[in-house]
Amino acid sequence: MIFNEAGEVLLEKRSDNGFWGLPGGGVEAGESVREAVIREVLEETGLHVEVKRLVGVYSDPRGYAIVNYAGGQSVQYVTVVFECQRRSGTLRISNESTDLANFAPELLPEVMLPAHRLRVEDAVANRVEAFIR
Repeated sequence: MIFNEAGEVLLEKRSDNGFWGLPGGGVEAGESVREAVIREVLEETGLHVEVKRLVGVYSDPRGYAIVNYAGGQSVQYVTVVFECQRRSGTLRISNESTDLANFAPELLPEVMLPAHRLRVEDAVANRVEAFIR
């Protein structure tokens, strides 16, 4: 989660489903969570960031955390959300997005992943302790 100076959050419009959401991805083998955050943000936005704080950990199956794959395998994802601070870079879309834009937290786009909307709300609550949902 990356906020600009005006307090707006950076969202990407996903190329696979057309929904707005937070940049993100998976941790690769041999990589720390911090390294994954920095790499994924750079790949999806062109920005170099510093990880500031843990916003929350999300694993509620009602929050779109269960995926059924071909062949019958089901997995339940655990998502870890961090607030990051922009350090450098030039904003650019990737093959995973069709647009990038900043939105005021109270004016998020209608076509947005519901789980991501909750995560933005949690981030702007600015709690010291992380949410566990």
